[in-house]
Amino acid sequence: MFYFGVIAVVAIILLSVFFHFVPFFLWLSARASGVRISLMQLFMMRIRNVPPGPIVQAMIEAHKAGLDEITRDSLEAHYLAGGHVERVVHALVSATKANIELSFQMATAIDLAGRDVFEAVQMSVNPKVIDTPHVTAVAKDGIQLIAIARVTVRANIKRLVGGAGEDTVLARVGEGIVSSIGSAESHKAVLENPDSISKLVLRKGLDAGTAFEILSIDIADIDIGKNIGAALQIDQANADKNIAQAKAEERRAMAVALEQEMLAKAQEARANVIQAEAEVPKAMAEAFRSGNLGIMDYYRMKNIQADTAMRDNIAKE
Repeated sequence: MFYFGVIAVVAIILLSVFFHFVPFFLWLSARASGVRISLMQLFMMRIRNVPPGPIVQAMIEAHKAGLDEITRDSLEAHYLAGGHVERVVHALVSATKANIELSFQMATAIDLAGRDVFEAVQMSVNPKVIDTPHVTAVAKDGIQLIAIARVTVRANIKRLVGGAGEDTVLARVGEGIVSSIGSAESHKAVLENPDSISKLVLRKGLDAGTAFEILSIDIADIDIGKNIGAALQIDQANADKNIAQAKAEERRAMAVALEQEMLAKAQEARANVIQAEAEVPKAMAEAFRSGNLGIMDYYRMKNIQADTAMRDNIAKE
């Protein structure tokens, strides 16, 4: 009994290893679905580290959809290149049902480029609506407008490889809205006819070079923001006032400096006069000693000074 148990365990292990490397039931499922593949091919897929399950399931799906040009070698090559086999086959089947032209080479290129090819096919059938963030622009009358747009886009299969994404489309639409509002003479004209923004933006061909085709641009909401023109005028007036105050302060400082300079000169002149007056008694004493000035001349000079002082007092009164 012990030997029979050991033999049974060994047999189970051998069968497990066999069915792991030779997926018999998977081969049976493929044959029942009409897909021609041999057990040796499934065994070699295991040796190449390619899981037979996804490959066989993709072949069955493609065969049932009539896509007989998809071969096992092409699916294996795409898997080894890092692609998603199931996603590519799903996309090809959906494109065939929707009469969208999509080859296996194009689908694998889109998948290897990092884009979801199945989602792209679905977006081609059912367009996607993208909401833009709040776009702020100012009309010519200085009133700020805040707009939100809904962009309906459809995937362009031929431009998925190398084409720009949603962020580029939203940026271009936002730029077009700003340009359209900025060219309006009045914000009232924009509020009365918001579809003029959509028409102007659509005429610019914003989907050029992108992976999408813009079907429509609808203004979902538009609000009035700040009066930018008035705010700018107030800021300009404040700036002009500050400049005028600075210039007035500069002129006042120059006047004060000039006054201080004139006062200094006057004080200097007065000091010179006082110094000169201090020299007069010395000169008179020298004149007395030298005989150039007599006593009568001195009294005559005093009388003239007294008369001059009296005339000054009368003039002041």
